[in-house]
Amino acid sequence: MAEFPRQLPLILPHEQALGRDDYLVGEANRAALDMIESWPAWPAPVTILAGPVGSGKTHLVEIWRRLSGATVLEARELTEDTVDRLVAAGPVALENAHRGVNETALFHLINALRQADSSLLITSRTWPAAWNLTLPDLISRLRAATPVEMPEPDDDLLRRVLVKLFSDRQVMIDPSVVDFLVVRMERSLGVAGRVVEALDAEALAGGSRITRSLAGRVLERLESGAE
Repeated sequence: MAEFPRQLPLILPHEQALGRDDYLVGEANRAALDMIESWPAWPAPVTILAGPVGSGKTHLVEIWRRLSGATVLEARELTEDTVDRLVAAGPVALENAHRGVNETALFHLINALRQADSSLLITSRTWPAAWNLTLPDLISRLRAATPVEMPEPDDDLLRRVLVKLFSDRQVMIDPSVVDFLVVRMERSLGVAGRVVEALDAEALAGGSRITRSLAGRVLERLESGAE
């Protein structure tokens, strides 16, 4: 008997929602959101958000950008020549400082923002002590920054994120499937997005609903790097 070919799903662009109303709050990220929303009444001109990949740092940066009008750029793109222009434009957010940063430029940026009574938000997967910094004055400035940890999402937050991601795709998901995913997938909001995308595509291609069996196969493929 001939097998019917799998349906090729029509993949439509799915833009990640990064507004304040799209940010789901749990015990793991409540302190970080409170700090972002307390701006401009920050305890120090510099705030550092540190946490693992997929913990939601970029989403918080976008919330702060909309709140403060900040300029956002990768930390390693910062140069001494751009400091004055950045400060003149207002608050600044530097993402992924763990990937490297021009120490002299960052030192001058912090000083200039302090003089302008402005703010700097830095995100990183690690704390400054792990950045291999060599400029003593910069190290001193960063020690005076406000540290905010972004831990991995807890079960409740991860569960609600998965439900929302499926809902964003107009997919009604069985709670038992969500529970199955929560205890088996990597604890990362970024991974949650990839899992939901892969499950949606697989269900569309096979013309089937999303079951725990399907979820198990997709997780196995994602973990093996086949997706």
